[in-house]
Amino acid sequence: MDIVTYARFAAGGRRPAAPAASRVDWVDTAKGICIVFVVMMHATLGVEAAMGGQGFMHWAVAFAKPFRMPDFFLVSGLFLSRVIDRDWRSYGDKRVVHFLYFYLLWLAIQSAFKYGQISGGSPLGFLQHLLVGLYEPYSTLWFIYILAIFSVVTKLLSRISNQVVLAAAAMLQILPIETGWFLLDEFCERWVFFLAGSMLAPQIFRLAGWARAHRRSGLGALLAWALVNGLLALTPTRFPGSPTAAELPLVGLLLGGAGALAIVALAALITPSRAAEPFRYAGEHSIAIYLAFFLPMAAARTVLIKTGIVTDIGTVAAIVTAAAVVAPLLVERAVRHTPLSFLFRRPAWARLRPARPALRLRPAG
Repeated sequence: MDIVTYARFAAGGRRPAAPAASRVDWVDTAKGICIVFVVMMHATLGVEAAMGGQGFMHWAVAFAKPFRMPDFFLVSGLFLSRVIDRDWRSYGDKRVVHFLYFYLLWLAIQSAFKYGQISGGSPLGFLQHLLVGLYEPYSTLWFIYILAIFSVVTKLLSRISNQVVLAAAAMLQILPIETGWFLLDEFCERWVFFLAGSMLAPQIFRLAGWARAHRRSGLGALLAWALVNGLLALTPTRFPGSPTAAELPLVGLLLGGAGALAIVALAALITPSRAAEPFRYAGEHSIAIYLAFFLPMAAARTVLIKTGIVTDIGTVAAIVTAAAVVAPLLVERAVRHTPLSFLFRRPAWARLRPARPALRLRPAG
């Protein structure tokens, strides 16, 4: 489905059901840009903690903080309307079971790699860790888990006015909600961006179309956004809970939304070029990166620091980031048509079959 066709459905507030196999190139590019920033954050902070200092990558991570996750959630909600009006069984398969399958599978895999660290060396401790992971998302897998939660809550509220739900979600983001339960706190912080992606999808697609049609104006707008985002993201404050100006109440919401739209425009601008191809491919297979980047990231960091081949902190962080992005893509491609494909592709047994229609009996005679 192209941008123009999709955008034409703004008037009714609903979007057409796109074919299951269809993809939108700039959407994959936007997802690719975001997944690189996510991996960069984890890689850079890990390297800096291990090496006891900061490198040039630190500033890239700080710059991306206001929009890194908002854009990921906004893009994740773009095609929700393809399935939200389906029955719960069909919807649950696409938007709940899909994510929970990968969460539970990789909860077990990631935990197995950290067995001694998370279990205290006992099978009982390992089992307790897995049970806790059912309500307290483990490590980087929280993103996969919360997408299922977003999908359930959004469908439950789908009969309420979009404006009311979106306004309520915005208030949850603005209010300083800190319950101590990670899942609930992140829900309040992030749900508004997922909803915006779903409810404002026609406008978002029109923005992407405008950026492609007006390249100079688009680039000028991106430059202005980058200057404002950088200024706020790098300006410290003295307010508790808001270490930078970008994290102040309301500012965080506006800057997150603006940054998410900026990545949409950037992706639309660069996608026709060959330079975007690595990001587009990474976005198309972003779930593989998100699920598996932890292992090559840790391995690359350990090797580089122990060998001392590279001593510059920023360079080490950049190499670790690249390794953590590329390695999962290579593994996914290698296992794609093997018995191990279940690592990144949900098998048939993990799907909910559509409900069979009730048989209608013809009256006698």
